[in-house]
Amino acid sequence: MASRAEKPVTVTLGPLTAAAQDRVKSGRYASVSEVVRAGLRALDREEALLDELLKARVAEALADTRPLQPAEDVRSGLAARHARRTGKPA
Repeated sequence: MASRAEKPVTVTLGPLTAAAQDRVKSGRYASVSEVVRAGLRALDREEALLDELLKARVAEALADTRPLQPAEDVRSGLAARHARRTGKPA
């Protein structure tokens, strides 16, 4: 039951409706609303993991003491690598 702070929300699931209903029919969930809430919790966990991964990668990059490469050197190196792999001129 929704608390006073929560207002009911209507969501159109479109092609996902059948998948949500199948989960209810299987007994894993009591209602489609419960399926949606579980999906949102899973999305929250996934986004939190991605945030942690990105923070770790940024920290790793910031801690890297190797000298920076000019962007043009990176572009020309990638173009040369692509040319070698495809046989097409850079």
